[in-house]
Amino acid sequence: TPADRRWVIDPIDGTLNFSHHLPAFCVSVGLEENGRYVLGVVYDPVHDEWFYAARGHGAFLNGRRLRVSKTPLKNAFMATGFAYHIRHRFEPYNQSFRKMFHACAGVRRMGSAAIDLCYTAAGRFDGFWEMGLHDWDIAAAIVVVEEAGGKVTDFRGGRSGIAHGDMLAANPL
Repeated sequence: TPADRRWVIDPIDGTLNFSHHLPAFCVSVGLEENGRYVLGVVYDPVHDEWFYAARGHGAFLNGRRLRVSKTPLKNAFMATGFAYHIRHRFEPYNQSFRKMFHACAGVRRMGSAAIDLCYTAAGRFDGFWEMGLHDWDIAAAIVVVEEAGGKVTDFRGGRSGIAHGDMLAANPL
């Protein structure tokens, strides 16, 4: 029924990038059904890239099937983000950044969680983590990552922390 469905929309993910004319932003539309994200569409208008997935039907970029990378952590190219509204959590974030920085081959910050997640689904990044995200930042892209074979968890390997905005998405390795 419609009461069991909720559209989760971010008209501009990467708003600060957009407002400063930095070409890393997108439109993100997800569908939640019975508490689970089941459909996701992320459009990057700068590169004319449509990332989309439906639960059980795979993930795609402009019609081409997506698969996450198979790169182990020591060689991984990771993405992260740090939201301006969680400055009070700088120390825990800094600890996670320090650990990841030393554990992988490189880290980048794009400024759009939905793009970072879709790039993970496409194998451009091997993984992504961030604290303090909102459901509109990640709803659509979570479906894309999972349908591309990726794993999405909170920092303890479960799912409960995702509701609080702390998440990690990566290839299964």
